Amino acid sequence: MQTQKKDIRALSKEELREFFVNIGDKAFRGDQVYEWLWKKGIHDFEGMTNLSKETRAQLESHFVINHIQVDSLQKSNDGTIKNAVKLHDGLIVESVLIPTKSRTTACVSSQVGCSLDCKFCATARLKRMRNLNPDEIYDQVVAIDKESRLYHDRPLSNIVFMGMGEPLMNYKNVLASIDKITNEEGLGMSPKRITVSTSGVPKMIKKMADDEVKFKLAVSLHSAIQETRETIMPFAKNFTLPALRESLEYWYAKTKSKITYEYVVWKGINDRKEDIEALVQFCKYVPCKVNLIEYNPIDDGDFQQAEDDAVDNYISRLEANRIPVTVRRSRGKDIDAACGQLANKQ
Repeated sequence: MQTQKKDIRALSKEELREFFVNIGDKAFRGDQVYEWLWKKGIHDFEGMTNLSKETRAQLESHFVINHIQVDSLQKSNDGTIKNAVKLHDGLIVESVLIPTKSRTTACVSSQVGCSLDCKFCATARLKRMRNLNPDEIYDQVVAIDKESRLYHDRPLSNIVFMGMGEPLMNYKNVLASIDKITNEEGLGMSPKRITVSTSGVPKMIKKMADDEVKFKLAVSLHSAIQETRETIMPFAKNFTLPALRESLEYWYAKTKSKITYEYVVWKGINDRKEDIEALVQFCKYVPCKVNLIEYNPIDDGDFQQAEDDAVDNYISRLEANRIPVTVRRSRGKDIDAACGQLANKQ
């Protein structure tokens, strides 16, 4: 009976060195293979040209490289690109390249489906099938970097974990992927150019602070009134605003890193004066900025974009309280690539 080959990217550099010693080869071969896998992002053993044919055959007989494939690519009128990414087991996630004049951002997924139940988000309607491995997250970044160079003539500059899934529910693999992306032996990107966006899991926010992570934190807030937040995001019954507030205060005390609140204003849901005042008060606990995000409909009428004057009221009250605020216009709406729209429609 044939034993199943192990995915070579699940091995550390030390384990690769050990493998070569065990088969009677030099330990430094492990360093060479590690460089091919993580710095050069190669997906087959044949391409490891500084190894002998015999060595490549040895690798082929012991291991596989379970890499992703861009199954289909859609281009928006505004330059946004959405990838349907096929995983080694046939499951599909989506990732997005978002270009602006000054930067190119990769929006990557961390789970197939999602663990949470935000009512306004298309991904939440897919059951969570599994967590992505570190290499599957890393591969999304490599693919978008190539597309950025090809279609926009510049390398990828930023990464946001705002695709499918709740990153903090796949904590270990997300951190391992960021380590590979930021390490000089990997892609060498600055952690300050990476933002992990969470719906707000207090225990894991504290763990991130304890682990002294260097990337930025964004919180999908949408209401600073507990009852309202629960109607938008039912899981918030278990992760209450007081617990979230405490975890964010802990985060800032440990990291001194400002938080971004992601906030969509919906008609008849969170567009009242008391909603605005509650957000202003919540913003005073920890240094932060607010991203007001345009809503992208997902085919039902429960959620509708608020009137412009409601958004203007938010802006003027936040600015009056010296809380930085920006309005983020959605990109890639014509290809269902905007915030909350990723749902594997194909």
